[in-house]
Amino acid sequence: MGNGGFCLGEVPAGGKSNEIAAIPGLLQQLNVKGAIVTIDAKCCRTGIARLVRKKQADYVLGLKGNQGSLHEDVKLYFEGPQLPAGRAYHKVVEKARSAVETREYWQSDGISRLEHSKAWAWLSSIVMAKNTIARCGGTNTNTEVRYFISSLRLNAEEAGRAIRSRRMAESYRRHLDVAFPEDAGHTLDKAAAYNLNIIKKTAINTLKLIDVGIQKISMKNKRFLICMNFRHYLAKLMAV
Repeated sequence: MGNGGFCLGEVPAGGKSNEIAAIPGLLQQLNVKGAIVTIDAKCCRTGIARLVRKKQADYVLGLKGNQGSLHEDVKLYFEGPQLPAGRAYHKVVEKARSAVETREYWQSDGISRLEHSKAWAWLSSIVMAKNTIARCGGTNTNTEVRYFISSLRLNAEEAGRAIRSRRMAESYRRHLDVAFPEDAGHTLDKAAAYNLNIIKKTAINTLKLIDVGIQKISMKNKRFLICMNFRHYLAKLMAV
């Protein structure tokens, strides 16, 4: 679990359990009061939603087919000819390298028509996020649409920021694989692998805070640059 691109805590999924069983234990360890908790669709569970609200936080939970008709209901709601009253919209356009990314968010509080909506603690809104990436002058365009349920009131900009934070978690995983080849590891002992993972994430957290004087440098290259002149950066590393 992370905040602003930093890993703040983790718990291992032991035995035959998975992250669905591990998330409640991690939430119990963290003070998330006033925060917005975002979780992948496969961990979208009513029990997790209740726990998040019990911890005085809000949630934005991804939807997929694992929630029965809920995903289809939300999808059909936003695919209508026009959105009903009680909706919010936010749009962000950013240029990165040779692509233009357009992120659009539609949020509605029309949850009364959703089947089993009362099963979700403090469910207040549903969200559709549309991500469009246009490359090479618009000749190559990719579009992704995702759906969410949330305890947030109508504020599409805030909901969009929360959804965007999921991308940070995915970026964090890429840092582990590129800067510290996580997938190439062959540590068989589970305790040792868990400890190594913590060390690597601590290193990534540190690298994010270190300024090497070069803008838009990759995490891998930043690590290489520091290693090549370790004495120069030692004071900065110790100050983090």
